[in-house]
Amino acid sequence: MIHETPVERIPDVVAAQRTFFGEHKTLDVEFRLDALRRLRSAIVEHESELVEALYVDLHKSYEEAYLTEISILLGEIDNFLKHLPRWAAPSKKKTPLKLFPSRSAVITEPLGVALIIAPWNYPVQLLLNPLIGAIAAGCTAILKPSPYVPHVAEVLERLIRVVFDEGYVAVVQGHRGVNTALLKERYDIIFFTGSPDLGRVVMRAAAENLTPVVLELGGKSPVIVDRTADIRLAAKRIAWGKTLNAGQTCIAPDYLLLHRDVKSAFVEAYRKALVELHGDDARHSKHYVRMVSDRAFERVRSYLEEGSVVIGGATDAAERYIEPTLLDDVRSDARVLGEEIFGPVLPIVEYDDVDAAIGYILRREKPLALYVFAEEGVARRVIRHTSSGGACINDVIMHIANEHLPFGGVGNSGMGRYHGRDSLYSFSHRRSVLTSATWIDMPFRYMPYKLFRYVKRLL
Repeated sequence: MIHETPVERIPDVVAAQRTFFGEHKTLDVEFRLDALRRLRSAIVEHESELVEALYVDLHKSYEEAYLTEISILLGEIDNFLKHLPRWAAPSKKKTPLKLFPSRSAVITEPLGVALIIAPWNYPVQLLLNPLIGAIAAGCTAILKPSPYVPHVAEVLERLIRVVFDEGYVAVVQGHRGVNTALLKERYDIIFFTGSPDLGRVVMRAAAENLTPVVLELGGKSPVIVDRTADIRLAAKRIAWGKTLNAGQTCIAPDYLLLHRDVKSAFVEAYRKALVELHGDDARHSKHYVRMVSDRAFERVRSYLEEGSVVIGGATDAAERYIEPTLLDDVRSDARVLGEEIFGPVLPIVEYDDVDAAIGYILRREKPLALYVFAEEGVARRVIRHTSSGGACINDVIMHIANEHLPFGGVGNSGMGRYHGRDSLYSFSHRRSVLTSATWIDMPFRYMPYKLFRYVKRLL
């Protein structure tokens, strides 16, 4: 179990990070590459401990843990090991004739001390993936794992202590009081993954020091199933995405915009897909995760009372088990259509025309993800006329698995983005540098601006 960090230690932890960063070791790209290699080795060495802890805290199977946590981290590190020297190198820029004889470049420099606060739903990936970007950029980092997955948090702390000096990468453990103490300190960047409500708390704290933030939040990610869709495939992929981690995924399909003409066919296909994925009773599936806490269980269970259960609906409070559920006849003002569900309940909203589905989405906050199952023309129309952090056409969730695509929110679902080169830039300042020659000093820029009428033509 985790040992909560005394709040009086936190200023010293931050001060040690600032001292370490001030020694300029992290400016060396080879130093960063070596740190990434050591982190990769540690992840591999601690793989069994991490997946065992994920099972204890979340009932997450080895296969799901590897696919959604470990493999993403290894892919991200490998991408940086291959490309970081080129990405981090100064990039030359054109210099206009009016600045002759000068040359221009943009250099990528680390912001400094980073605070990374992770959630509980993908506690390994969502703590270490931002760390990879911080290391690659040359920052130091203070990591705050979620206390709601204590076994995972304890393994992560041991892993980090084995690899890094605390002045370089430190782990701080604890609940809300520790978060409050952390946010009182000054950082050079804060990277937060969590709910929009907590994101506002982080942003208010950051504003006190004008600290830049990356906020990876959530929201209600819609999935459209049009009458032009492959219904069987759509049902299978949506069922997979909605039951992955028991729906406790920030980019899980949150509500279903379903064309009235294919409603019956989709419901039946969804029922069959759930059996294919989890058997006749998901309770006995080794791949079906439980709610993280009693509070989360009760919140999601309460949504079942807000509509007609078409599929599923079984619960077990002792196990924090909620069966994959399809919910119909939901009132427009129901909580299940207003709050992020973060569970395996999927409410249906019918539509007759794709413009109505687009309008429904536009009347709500911009989501972290948007999914549309339809023929190409219809799908492109939806993408063109809506906005979301990311999107998939004829799929769900999989855009996060591509380390070459940036991941992030927009509006209420967050700001900033990461993965690959975007992670490097999120933890960096892109600094413009103009270098002027000394062998000649062009006179026209100085007062009293002689020959200005000729100079004007160059501007």
